[in-house]
Amino acid sequence: MSEWTHVPSTFIIAEAGVNHNGSLDQAVQLIDAAVAAGADAVKFQTYQTEALVTQTAEQATYQADNTGVRESQFDMLKRLELSKADHEILWAHCQRQGIEFMSTAFDALSIDFLHQLGVRRWKIPSGELLSTPYLRQIAALNQPTILSTGMGALDEVDGAIKTLLEAGLVKNQLTVLHATSAYPTPFDEVNLRAMHTLRQRYGVSVGLSDHSQGIEVPIAAVALGASVIEKHFTLDKTMPGPDHKASLEPGELKQMVQSIRHIERALGSGQKAPTTQEMATRDVARKRIVARSPIACGERFSEANLTLKRASQGCFADQWDHLIGQKAKRAYQRNEAID
Repeated sequence: MSEWTHVPSTFIIAEAGVNHNGSLDQAVQLIDAAVAAGADAVKFQTYQTEALVTQTAEQATYQADNTGVRESQFDMLKRLELSKADHEILWAHCQRQGIEFMSTAFDALSIDFLHQLGVRRWKIPSGELLSTPYLRQIAALNQPTILSTGMGALDEVDGAIKTLLEAGLVKNQLTVLHATSAYPTPFDEVNLRAMHTLRQRYGVSVGLSDHSQGIEVPIAAVALGASVIEKHFTLDKTMPGPDHKASLEPGELKQMVQSIRHIERALGSGQKAPTTQEMATRDVARKRIVARSPIACGERFSEANLTLKRASQGCFADQWDHLIGQKAKRAYQRNEAID
């Protein structure tokens, strides 16, 4: 059986991240938008600012550019931090809405909290690729784990995967995402073919965490075999905050999900055979052998008295060599199909 006989459904993560701007109400609206778009999961970010960053750590350049505010990472993240009570409300809302709640934990306490909350699928962000204790803590849970590899060289990805597997994660629980940690990512830095490299090197499912603008790149990634797509979205790209500009709005997210589902269907089984609809078309689209001129009974078929035309009956054109030189068993009028 072909490896493409069954095309699994792509797991689509609508990445809300911190695009709620610290507002529980906006976070709830983001869940509803993800549900309306047809995403499989909506993902937030869980951290305790004091455990994540020092008070003097600087913003990333894209964060300062996108927010237009010069402040420390600590101050920015503190404003965007969700409380434990917020998480519990969002978890319950996801349960009611029938969408999987996910959140990226950025520190040990947050991993423990999310596990207690009920999270059973983990997303390791690119920034934690080298965080050995963090990787071990998640691996020990031995639950579905998605590793993002932005900013990572292959030897660093090697090390992260080795750490995860040695710490208890079973290999078939692991999905590795290609990512480019630029917000937004220029098209010439997306490098979708890196997914093939990851799949061949590690023998695991692969996917894409996409930060390019628009929806073309994740759709193309699915055509190239991505099993997971993660894409940032927002209620409004013009809102203040570090990630809004590189995010999709709800209508775009819905269009992306629909397009991915269309591509999944279009990928098909990989078996080359006429489809049901093609069978109805080929009888009228393929040429048949007809009389170029009147042919008498007993006259030999030749290139002089036969030709190819579309017709409703008669021999298809692939019988040409078989008929040439044979005697006609009856008379034919011009344009009459040869049977």
